[in-house]
Amino acid sequence: MKIATFNINNINKRLANLLHWLEREKPEVVCLQELKTEQHGFPADALRSAGYEAVWVGERSWNGVAILARGQMPILTRSELPGDDHDRQARYLEAAVRGVLIACIYLPNGNPQPGPKFAYKLAWFERLITHANDLITARVPIVLAGDYNVVPTPQDIYPTRSLDKNALVQPASREAFQRLLCQGWTDALRRVHPAGPLWTFWDYKSDRWLADKGMRLDHLLLSPQVATRLIDAGIDRWVRGEDNASDHAPAWITLKM
Repeated sequence: MKIATFNINNINKRLANLLHWLEREKPEVVCLQELKTEQHGFPADALRSAGYEAVWVGERSWNGVAILARGQMPILTRSELPGDDHDRQARYLEAAVRGVLIACIYLPNGNPQPGPKFAYKLAWFERLITHANDLITARVPIVLAGDYNVVPTPQDIYPTRSLDKNALVQPASREAFQRLLCQGWTDALRRVHPAGPLWTFWDYKSDRWLADKGMRLDHLLLSPQVATRLIDAGIDRWVRGEDNASDHAPAWITLKM
């Protein structure tokens, strides 16, 4: 089973890109972030015609997450991250697909920092860590997939000092990510590819795609019950080079079921 995560950066604007990728790569499960559409604007019919059923949480202008499943309806289990009843940003979704619980995550960017946006990022991260601990202690197959807006280590970003103050690389962001891993989650991409660049994001600015100046923001974390099934993992870089592309490329894993 191939499970992918893809920050689509406006699903209706890039629907043709998404459908092309789905047709070519045929993942069984897809987590999407940055839908940038209200609930009623999600292109469910177009995706159904392509063979995918979906659950989603939309948000006007920004955010929004979805889980797609090929040939079946994902079983929705949660549509928000617990821990703050006043947080209405559409950033978290859970659904069961083929015996695996899938969490779709769009962690806050946090820029500019320091400031309220960075404080929100860290607070959201703490809620995720708390909930993830509850999930992993359930001892069931779980994948936490999404755009974490964290560059975990220096090897996960092209050599530069221009982003030293960016929220994506701050010690507090990286420390939170490591605390999450220390619960027992496996970073699937690094398990399969322990060395070298694994870019999933190239900024539109300064021709960073053409210069291959990227970073790794998109991660698939596996509970122990899933980590033992991991066969392969990778990034569909070709998607970033298409016309009208998102600034992210899909990251994926393959599991032996």
